[in-house]
Amino acid sequence: MAETVTMRDVRVSPHGTADAHGARVVQVQKSLMSHNDGVAAANREAFRGVLVLNVVSSPGSGKTALLERTVRDLQGDLALAVVVGDLETDNDALRLHAAGAPSVQIVTGTVCHLEAEMVARAVEELDLTHLDVLVIENVGNLVCPASWDLGEDLRVTLLSVTEGEDKPLKYPRIFKDADAVVLNKIDIAEAVGFDRDRALANVRQVAPNARVFELSARTGAGMAPWLAYLRERRTAKRG
Repeated sequence: MAETVTMRDVRVSPHGTADAHGARVVQVQKSLMSHNDGVAAANREAFRGVLVLNVVSSPGSGKTALLERTVRDLQGDLALAVVVGDLETDNDALRLHAAGAPSVQIVTGTVCHLEAEMVARAVEELDLTHLDVLVIENVGNLVCPASWDLGEDLRVTLLSVTEGEDKPLKYPRIFKDADAVVLNKIDIAEAVGFDRDRALANVRQVAPNARVFELSARTGAGMAPWLAYLRERRTAKRG
């Protein structure tokens, strides 16, 4: 783990509004997406040798808790840093900083997702040459982040047992594009009446090729396969 632990706060401005009618909206959206894809490609080049995760979920699924435990469990093994996106506050970045990860907070204001350019600006605060894994904790939302490439190697979608079994069917895009799906808070599954078999069937229906991990970030149950996956993918990235 890198000896120097930093925490930074990068504020971004939301996009200017465009005419909300017809072709103008489509044109602006296409332009934004084209620009984003170009920056994402540049990010991917800059990230060579570093395994980059884009972690997405609804609010309250336990993203930050999972990353806290991941950082602590991998200390002395892999060097991690985290870029955190939130509409407001730097609470999550402070938590991850306390766990031992260099952290950069992106405050998006009214923007409900991270974009490649935001990430590019944030990682200027990090020394990528000393990193094994860069985790991008996206804004809590199951719709907006689905369309935006950040230059990541892996997209990880979290689903907690408190959200119900049908989230993959309600928000298929965010699950369909996932390389890994993490089912979190399994320690309270019985208490909330969670139907595990139904949830896994829904995940498999939407994302048949995704790796699925069942764990509890709070208790640590099931963390070993998740950590092994990160080690495996980091080794593959370095080649």
